[in-house]
Amino acid sequence: MTSDASPIGCVGVLLIGTRGEAGPGEALVKIRGGSETYLAYSETALPKGTHVLVIESRGARTVEVTEWTDPFKPATLPEDN
Repeated sequence: MTSDASPIGCVGVLLIGTRGEAGPGEALVKIRGGSETYLAYSETALPKGTHVLVIESRGARTVEVTEWTDPFKPATLPEDN
């Protein structure tokens, strides 16, 4: 069974940092009720562990991403001293 769900608009995290124009990294993207890996390109280099938003599909298993901060994620408070 295949699905034509687009990864555009999905969020994920970089498993391997992107290198801007120098080449892709790898992102684990939440899609279709699970997570899948994609080659990930970005305008600027992004380090491993960066949360990303998929903004474009470049074809099979390859996406364009940008850094993403979840606006609904609760802010963490500094620890009381």
